[in-house]
Amino acid sequence: MSEIPRPRPRRRRPMRSAAGLLVLLALAGYFIVQRESTGGGGAPYCTASVREGADPGREGALRTYEMTPEQAGYAATIAAVGVAKGLPDRAVTIALATAMQESSLRNLDHGDRDSLGLFQQRPSQGWGTPEQIMDPVYSAGIFYDRLAEIKGYSRLPLTVAAQKVQRSGFPQAYAKHEPDAIVLTGALAGSGEVSCGGPPPTGPGDPQKVRADLARIFGQSGLHTMPPEPGPAQDGGGRVKEAEISLVEKQDAGEAAQRTTRVMAQWAVANARGMNISRVSYGWKGWIAGEAKGRWQDKGGPGKSGDGDPHNAVPAEVRIFVNR
Repeated sequence: MSEIPRPRPRRRRPMRSAAGLLVLLALAGYFIVQRESTGGGGAPYCTASVREGADPGREGALRTYEMTPEQAGYAATIAAVGVAKGLPDRAVTIALATAMQESSLRNLDHGDRDSLGLFQQRPSQGWGTPEQIMDPVYSAGIFYDRLAEIKGYSRLPLTVAAQKVQRSGFPQAYAKHEPDAIVLTGALAGSGEVSCGGPPPTGPGDPQKVRADLARIFGQSGLHTMPPEPGPAQDGGGRVKEAEISLVEKQDAGEAAQRTTRVMAQWAVANARGMNISRVSYGWKGWIAGEAKGRWQDKGGPGKSGDGDPHNAVPAEVRIFVNR
């Protein structure tokens, strides 16, 4: 006898759809948490930009790299430490690419085994104490010190140079960050710039901390604090709303001094959100929090000398205004 065919069970599409929706919601929640925990959430964003080389009279292509204010601040510190040590751009690029791979430019308090910080350095491997490694200035400094010990590092492929310092289990992973690290180097230590948008700071900052951090990176030479300038630096009742930090290099120091002040200025903008910095200027360029979509302006910048004319501007001075 032939079997009586049994009816097929009904497809439980509503249940499957609900289960799928739950999975999607769970994944969305996971990525939101990851984004927030990695400093990737929320505006304002910072953009590093640099022009590629071009023929005389022609403007090269603009290359950019976007990051969060947290990442921008750490990247600026890494670049500033390299410049303060007198190292070439290649060293800065190697350091930035390494930190991009190891921590995504975040100062992590965890990692593989006892790895910590921007470069995932290990106390057990002689990189320093946990407290030292979690200090971005220290961790960048010791990375550069070990890099400088490698003979001919600037002529090596980036992956080789970084691996000789880091001894990573995935040495080729550094290569994918090299193009972006070059953009960051040009913006933070070269002729490019970092712009950071978003609303102006509303809370008070700590001008002494800003000055102390800069002094730790660049040393005390040439740093002095000036009284606030009038106008926007005061409210209607004449009470000081901003504290000004004026950092001046010797006039005869040449291009090296101008490079240092550019780096200081880019560092201040990159750290503006975390330190409640409201305005920055160097030479004839100015940046004001909450204005011009966070971009540098050639005219109207606070603290500039002359009318936007580079020949009238103080060549080696940066002025930083911190909210009070």
